[in-house]
Amino acid sequence: MSLEIKVPAVGESITEVTLAQWLKQDGDYVEMDENIAELESDKATFELPAEKAGILKIIAQEGDTLEIGAVVCTIEEGSAPAGGDAAPKAEETKAAAQPAASTSAPAASDDEDQNSYAAGTASPAAAKILREKGIDPAAVKGTGKDGRITKEDAEKAQAGAKPAAAQSTTSAPTPAPAVAGARNERREKMTSLRKTIAKRLVAVKNETAMLTTFNEVNMQPIMDLRAKYKDTFKEKHGVGLGFMSFFTKAVTTALKEWPAVNARIEENELVYSDFADISIAVSAPKGLVVPIIRNAESLSLHEIEKKIGELAGKARDNKLTIEEMTGGTFTITNGGVFGSMMSTPIINAPQSAILGMHNIIQRPVAENGQVVIRPMMYIALSYDHRIIDGRESVSFLVRVKQLLEDPARLLLEV
Repeated sequence: MSLEIKVPAVGESITEVTLAQWLKQDGDYVEMDENIAELESDKATFELPAEKAGILKIIAQEGDTLEIGAVVCTIEEGSAPAGGDAAPKAEETKAAAQPAASTSAPAASDDEDQNSYAAGTASPAAAKILREKGIDPAAVKGTGKDGRITKEDAEKAQAGAKPAAAQSTTSAPTPAPAVAGARNERREKMTSLRKTIAKRLVAVKNETAMLTTFNEVNMQPIMDLRAKYKDTFKEKHGVGLGFMSFFTKAVTTALKEWPAVNARIEENELVYSDFADISIAVSAPKGLVVPIIRNAESLSLHEIEKKIGELAGKARDNKLTIEEMTGGTFTITNGGVFGSMMSTPIINAPQSAILGMHNIIQRPVAENGQVVIRPMMYIALSYDHRIIDGRESVSFLVRVKQLLEDPARLLLEV
């Protein structure tokens, strides 16, 4: 008796998924709960387990778009097939026969070309010369039987064509220059995740009044603090002290003071959240994902660092769940890890703002009338002007700058 394996329900808003790849082959014996395929929704990638042990019979193919509840495959009762290597041998025999067929194809093509020339007034040898030199047989007078073009006629025509070609060099079109090196192209079908990213980014650009304001932060105080306590911090909490926890803490503090930056539009209403669910943009193998740190305003630095490490690890392994990426009230993205000096990040809808971090560069700055070298970082806040006014956006970013340049404020909440 066979068992149908169907696409499971993976979230309220998800109606279809894409079959990314089969982890097992048709006819393979699979164990119960063994992962047999990877399914990809517009939000995450997840694995499909076998619901019983048996022989896998594939129905859906890689790249197929399947609705929730659609049959992906069946599992039939049985054990691993004894003659499992028969099919590969047949494929090898088929593959071995293909080169022989392909080598004979050009010869047949040549014969066809020769016959087409010989069907006119040229002998096969003459036709070959005329074809190679690009001479029209109709322009050559044949001296053979019944006016047939002989090899000698073709050679004379070839010799006569050379001066003519030399005379017409000024009027002949310039041939396209030869390009050295490989010029290969390849096409890949867009994944559901990439399609959704594309649609959402275009929608944000078209549907929001997005502006970006900039500021710069002297990172020396945080770097001094990290250098002084990083070993003790890691020894006590088992996690490193990074910049992201400071930025997250600074953002949650500033959001309390400027709640519009933490708001969103739903139909004709503004929704204000008294909590801060911070989305952290992470570059995953299949695209950008934004897992969420829930209630980040109530977490300490080491709790934030642990949560970031956990979510980033899941993102790299494509193990994030729908729940871990659904929601969020504000987003932080760090292009600095890739070397970005400045950018205008795009809002993560339906949120109203996103903070962009960038690389840290030693630059000359003025302090107390003196020019000094400091590790400086540009920060950018992109915001929806329909919700957030200029005063609020600039004041929010200035507050983040103050908190980062004086980290004691984060602990004292002043």
